[in-house]
Amino acid sequence: MFTGLIDEVGTIDRVADTDAGREFRIRAGYEALVSGESIAVNGACLTVRESGDGWFTVAAIVTTLGRTAIDGWTVGTRVNLERAMRLGDRLGGHLVQGHVDEVGVVREVRRDADALIIDIDVSADMFASFVPVGSVAVDGVSLTVNALPADRVLQISLIEFTLRHTNLGDLRRGARVHIEADMIGKYVRRLLTPYTETVDA
Repeated sequence: MFTGLIDEVGTIDRVADTDAGREFRIRAGYEALVSGESIAVNGACLTVRESGDGWFTVAAIVTTLGRTAIDGWTVGTRVNLERAMRLGDRLGGHLVQGHVDEVGVVREVRRDADALIIDIDVSADMFASFVPVGSVAVDGVSLTVNALPADRVLQISLIEFTLRHTNLGDLRRGARVHIEADMIGKYVRRLLTPYTETVDA
């Protein structure tokens, strides 16, 4: 479980296909990482395989590659990192599982005074999971839904602090991003589905 508050931005410095899947070595300043612990990499929960002074490795199997944007990561890619939360930690963001619901595509990036506004195209099913000023994780970052300006469009607004402490300032039109809807909202929607389907019928 994660909070969506990014610990560090790492950089991929090696990519290799191994028996464990697509393996990535990531440069980061973490200390005392333990093999087998969970870490969110751009919002995808992955397992630390090995670690050393200033680096660690993770691997993504074919299922993960098919459901995320990880297949597009290359040497030099900057990734948002967050170690799993401890019970008793402050929950400054929101509950994030590290399970990518969908890969969205950036439609537009524009500056609006002191904020960076990003519109992201999502599927109809994903769009139904959002509410204005609700929570969403984009590439692992806990954010507020700024608006839903059009059908199947999620809008986020990034403050200067977020731009300095994550990789979201790198986003450009056409970029693929990991989307995870609010966990509580997903469960509520699932529980209500039988009743809403009855009404619609």
